[in-house]
Amino acid sequence: MEEEMKEDKIGRVLQIYAKLTDGYVINKAEEAQRYGVNERSIQRDIDDIRNFLDTDSERTGVVNTVIYDRQKKGYRLETLYKMRLKNSEVLALCKILLDSRAFTKKEMVGMLDKLITCCVPQSNQKLVRDLIINEEFHYVEPRHKSEFLEKMWEIGQAVREARYVEMDYFRTKDKAVVHRKVKPVAIMFSEYYFYLTAFIDDEDIRKGFDVLNDSFPTIYRIDRIKSLKVLDERFLIPYSSRFEEGEFRKRIQFMYGGKLRKITFEYTGNDVDAILDRLPTAQILHEENGVYTMNAEVFGSGIDMWIRSQGDKIKVCK
Repeated sequence: MEEEMKEDKIGRVLQIYAKLTDGYVINKAEEAQRYGVNERSIQRDIDDIRNFLDTDSERTGVVNTVIYDRQKKGYRLETLYKMRLKNSEVLALCKILLDSRAFTKKEMVGMLDKLITCCVPQSNQKLVRDLIINEEFHYVEPRHKSEFLEKMWEIGQAVREARYVEMDYFRTKDKAVVHRKVKPVAIMFSEYYFYLTAFIDDEDIRKGFDVLNDSFPTIYRIDRIKSLKVLDERFLIPYSSRFEEGEFRKRIQFMYGGKLRKITFEYTGNDVDAILDRLPTAQILHEENGVYTMNAEVFGSGIDMWIRSQGDKIKVCK
């Protein structure tokens, strides 16, 4: 008897699933009458189909779900055709977010929750949460404690639309708040902070900078922007002298502005790949007895501080 009931349920679920995939709307009362069961049984069948679709999306990458259509007074299949991240990919992104330490704890917890809720099937959400819960609990937010996501979005829109930006910026070298009108060209992230890269529009202000008429922009930490106004006024950078964000990023590893430099150095550490990853423009000139002679193109003085942090593993060639 129990075996027959199980077979009846399996057959019923498969038939309901087939109807859904064929585009039919499932009415619980009608299906209950057709199969001689109560509406609760049909609801459980629909829930089983939902669980199957939720799990199957991990394999197919296509998100299908059963929704209740109020106008048609029944359940129908909705196919979203959106790629859903794998559990392992969501876990990796959560770990990267936590390690970035770029946001306040409130923002971080909120983003992690949304990422897991939206991208992980419900049956696996607890598993992913358990893998990050300890790190999330002990998360140390940045000292500036500034929430700047909306400000960063405004900057992003200004970059896309090539609009001038006026801002009041906190300058750390003299603790002064300075006013700037700039041409924003990119948003970048490096080691805990988001940065705005922009060309300064005022020639008088530019005179005090290291590189006058430099073809590369200055750099501002977004959390230090005290006020921001996107202007209606637009700017134009000729295509021939356009800002190449990718090329700039290769050479500005330490977010210090300045002149373009080419340095040659010897590396005697155990992992040359770590140097090549840290300095994307680095090239190995030759290697002898575990000593690598390398060169790299970089902007500014940040490279000097990094080299000192490597101790006797790196020696700059004269």
